[in-house]
Amino acid sequence: MKKLILVTLVVLLSGCQSAYYAAWEKVGVEKRDILIDRVEDAKESQEDAQLQFSSALDEFSQLINFNGGELQGIYEQLKDQFEASEDSAASVTARIDKVESVAEALFDEWQQELQKYTNATLKRDSQRKLKDTQRRYQSLLNAMRKAESKMDPVLSALSDNVLYLKHNLNASAIGALHGEFNGVKKEINRLVSEMNKAIAESNSFISSMKSQ
Repeated sequence: MKKLILVTLVVLLSGCQSAYYAAWEKVGVEKRDILIDRVEDAKESQEDAQLQFSSALDEFSQLINFNGGELQGIYEQLKDQFEASEDSAASVTARIDKVESVAEALFDEWQQELQKYTNATLKRDSQRKLKDTQRRYQSLLNAMRKAESKMDPVLSALSDNVLYLKHNLNASAIGALHGEFNGVKKEINRLVSEMNKAIAESNSFISSMKSQ
C-alpha cells in the first residue's frame, strides 16, 4: 500500500511517465516488472473483450429469432451490448498503448546502459538478450495490434444494426437484419481467433520474461 501511495503521489505531482517509472524503481519495481504486469493486463482485457463481443453476438442472434413480444426491450438490450462492446474495445486499446509505452522506455534504458559495461563478454550477452526480447516483444505487439484492428469492423456493423433498429422497431426490420447476422458473426469469429493468437503470444512473452 505504501508503494502504491508513493507512486500515486509522484504521478499526480509530475504527470510524467519518467517520474512514474522512477518512483517505482525507488521501491524496487523495475520497468521489466511493469511491462510484465501491463502485458498481463492487456491479455485480461482481450479475454474480457472476447466474452463481451460473444455476448453481443448472442443478443443479435436472439434479435433475429424474434417471435413476438416487446421489440423496444430487445432493441435496448442490443444497444446495451453494443455500448459495452465499445467500452471493452477502448479498454483493449488503452492497455496495449500502456504496454507499448513501458516497452519503449525499457528498451531505451537497456540500450543506453549497454555503454556502461567494461566487461565485453557481459555486454555481448546483454546485447543478445536485448535483441531477443525486442524480437519477441515485436511479435507480441503485432499480434495484439492485429487483434485490435478486428474490433472496428465489428463495432461498425453493430452500430449500423442498432441504428437501423432504432428507427424501424417493427417485424419487417427484424427480417431485414437477418442478412446482416452472418456477416457480423464472421467478423466476431475472426476477432476472437486473432485475440486467441494475441493471448497465446502474451503468455509466451510473460513466461520468457519471467525466466530471464
